[in-house]
Amino acid sequence: MTIIEPVKTRKDLRNFVHFPNQLYKGNPYYVPQFESMEMDTLTPGKNAAFEVCEGKYWLAKDLDGNVVGRVAAIINHRYNEKISKKICRFGWLDFIDSQDVVDSLMAAVRDYASDKGMEMLEGPVGFLEFDISGILVDGFDKLPTAYGKYNFPYYEQRILQSGFSRGNDYVEYLIEVPEDLSRYSKYAELVEERYDIHEGKYRNKKEILTKYADGIFEVLNQAYSSLHGFSELSPGQCDDLKRQFFPNLMTDFFSVIVNADDEVVGFGVAMPSFSKAMQKAGGKIFPFGWFHILKALRCNDTVDALLIAIRDDYRSKGVNAMIMGKIAQGLQKNRIRYVESTRELEDNFNVQNLWGKMKHTLIKRARVYTKVI
Repeated sequence: MTIIEPVKTRKDLRNFVHFPNQLYKGNPYYVPQFESMEMDTLTPGKNAAFEVCEGKYWLAKDLDGNVVGRVAAIINHRYNEKISKKICRFGWLDFIDSQDVVDSLMAAVRDYASDKGMEMLEGPVGFLEFDISGILVDGFDKLPTAYGKYNFPYYEQRILQSGFSRGNDYVEYLIEVPEDLSRYSKYAELVEERYDIHEGKYRNKKEILTKYADGIFEVLNQAYSSLHGFSELSPGQCDDLKRQFFPNLMTDFFSVIVNADDEVVGFGVAMPSFSKAMQKAGGKIFPFGWFHILKALRCNDTVDALLIAIRDDYRSKGVNAMIMGKIAQGLQKNRIRYVESTRELEDNFNVQNLWGKMKHTLIKRARVYTKVI
């Protein structure tokens, strides 16, 4: 028998956040998230997503009081208004290999969604497009990126047996960096001359933030507007992302393309892989977590491709080649051998076409599920 309890206190929330570390203890492919950052993400007032979202969390326990599962229910009102549907998302789903646990967790989500007038469940999905989405269904022998998630192979079977149907797939690629990347630089020069666009002028991360951050998020909101699950980022959400990403940004793996009026028309960003560093940190930033992250920033042969976005009116003008040309210089300078793409929708061909000229292998697949209630 499974007992479902809502998360009410900070202690409950800590147990909610910590549960995967117990479930996957000793698993060589599990990458623990930083628990303090997870706590902030799930706390109103700490996460600006609550400007447009609401949610509720539950823990599943056995008769001895041991935590055996968790789930979050999230309603993104802005996204629902955008697509004129009544969807309740579920995320942060983890559980032992028990159908009763899964059914009990999803019943809690269903009841919450029904009470709120929702008509469909969809997940695992987070508050935003940038939260971890999907259940891993292929690639169980691969280390996830810091922006992905590992789960046991039994997850899909259990969620399907709970009455859900397969929805969208997310894919991840491993790209081998060729020794000769000069073609990107040469093509970038032609594009720059033809369309009077160029790499933005900045000396450090602070100048990127002050000169281009607002333009970057304007382009991001426009370029991602048609993607499934994406809703326009509010100013508060943009501020959250600035705090999360800019401190660790490395200019070698960043590009921002501007036009003659110094308007942002495209950007791309990659980060050194933090997966092994986060494993060593064990979910704790202090006392040694930051040491492992800083080491990963300096000593690495792999980067994770995070974001690329191009303004609609510049999409067919070779801006992607300029972005790749700039980042390619950083890859060579830092002797990077591999680029790993983070989870992207299977039909997001604009991103996948970037790897067309390089040797790339599909190494992981994750899936989102839906259910009409």
